[in-house]
Amino acid sequence: MATLICGSLAYDNIMTFEGRFREHILPEQVHILNVSFLVPTMRREFGGCAGNIAYSLHLLGGNARIMGALGAIDAQLYMDRFKELGLSTENVLVVPDTYSAQAMITTDLENNQITAFHPGAMMQAHLNRADEAKGITLGIVGPDGYDAMIQHSEHLAAAGVPFIFDPGQGLPLFSGESLRRMIELATYVAVNDYEAKLVSNKTGWSIEEIAGKVEALIVTLGEQGAQIHHAGGIEAIPAVKAQQVLDPTGCGDAFRGGLLYGIENKLGWATTGRLASLMGALKIEHQGPQNYAPNRAEINERFKQAFGYDLQ
Repeated sequence: MATLICGSLAYDNIMTFEGRFREHILPEQVHILNVSFLVPTMRREFGGCAGNIAYSLHLLGGNARIMGALGAIDAQLYMDRFKELGLSTENVLVVPDTYSAQAMITTDLENNQITAFHPGAMMQAHLNRADEAKGITLGIVGPDGYDAMIQHSEHLAAAGVPFIFDPGQGLPLFSGESLRRMIELATYVAVNDYEAKLVSNKTGWSIEEIAGKVEALIVTLGEQGAQIHHAGGIEAIPAVKAQQVLDPTGCGDAFRGGLLYGIENKLGWATTGRLASLMGALKIEHQGPQNYAPNRAEINERFKQAFGYDLQ
């Protein structure tokens, strides 16, 4: 069994400005904005939803197969990481003469952020073909280049592979018509509460109607946990209290890794949702989207502490 994880691969460059943006950006002067911020600290993190989801699923022991695109100019660092983790690069496209996707994030002392995003090789992700990936029994289509998200969904559906449609940050790219098509192709849909309302507005379908078109609609609610709408009703998933809250970046991706593992192993929605919730909490306790590293025994123990029963 292998799970195909279609989505972005990116480097997150995270910088800290030891001041407050509001003290340097004057509202009456924004028409001639020209500011520079000294950022004495910077770290580079491995990111992108495909990399983050695969990392979470891999921690649980799932067979994660990444389908994404890197730029040849800077791909080697990420490719070396995949090798170190034991993750297959068979379906990772390396685009010549191109940078990988890059997020440049500057945070001030009030946790305000200014972000610039360069999509780079991500815009060529449609050159990958999901229907050519071998041994796939489950998939997810996450935020990526628009053409790639459309194409991967069509190919997985045509191949009869059940998959989660997870538009995430790519949601603004979709029209109501294209969103309706993706939902009709998908087996499951995963969104946060804000995205759920936006999908409903764009498609003209209520949450109940969307849920009726898939096997499950998963809606995350931040600190309030999640809801899983399925044929048996609505499963309320409690949030897991993190031991410390350091960085929410990548929490949704960690959650999705848990979802995929639960679906793949037929754990049932109650346990699947709780495992996903736990993975999100484990991530939030660490800086960066791929720096938490519990082993399976530790995950099992945290699950039992949180929910009072053993994870299968």
